[in-house]
Amino acid sequence: MRFPFLLALLAFASAVHAQPATKPALEKATFAGGCFWCMEPPYDALPGVISTVSGYMGGSKANPKYEEVSAGTTGHTEVVQVTYDPSKVSYEKLLAVYWFNVDPTVKDRQFCDAGTQYRTTVFYHSAAQRQAAEASKAALEKSKPFKAAIVTPIEMAGTFYPAEDYHQDYYVKNPVKYKFYRNGCGRDQRLKELWGAKAGGS
Repeated sequence: MRFPFLLALLAFASAVHAQPATKPALEKATFAGGCFWCMEPPYDALPGVISTVSGYMGGSKANPKYEEVSAGTTGHTEVVQVTYDPSKVSYEKLLAVYWFNVDPTVKDRQFCDAGTQYRTTVFYHSAAQRQAAEASKAALEKSKPFKAAIVTPIEMAGTFYPAEDYHQDYYVKNPVKYKFYRNGCGRDQRLKELWGAKAGGS
């Protein structure tokens, strides 16, 4: 009686062992940092980031169009939503990349773009993200290399609306126009003034 039982037990153990390990759940992070075209590249280059999507968040109208958001009539701000693997990149790392790619000292504008639609915001998706974002902001306030206060708010994420297809991966699809806009807007120059060698990095 023991031999068949042992065979069955071994077969069961072998089947369990052969099953693929459960993949870690992916998570989302959402950041508003002015023009969403400019917020995709630093995250796309980060190991552990699965995808970035430009879109809108923080407004009152459902399914807003770019023309409405850019006119400042819906209350939304341009955001980039990052899907990432937390086993490969931490939310704290995403926050570091965020801060060094924005000017957190101004309200309702980023570089050459003015209006609430270009405001900076860290939108958290969980209590853990909120805690990490608040800790990151507090630490940065103490260590920042400039005198101005950090005014970027930390808010609960609302409904995310993906932007139109032509906005996605704009820096890849239209590299010349993207570089012309970024340089003309003075983004990199201002980032270097604020963050020095850390500008645009992590």
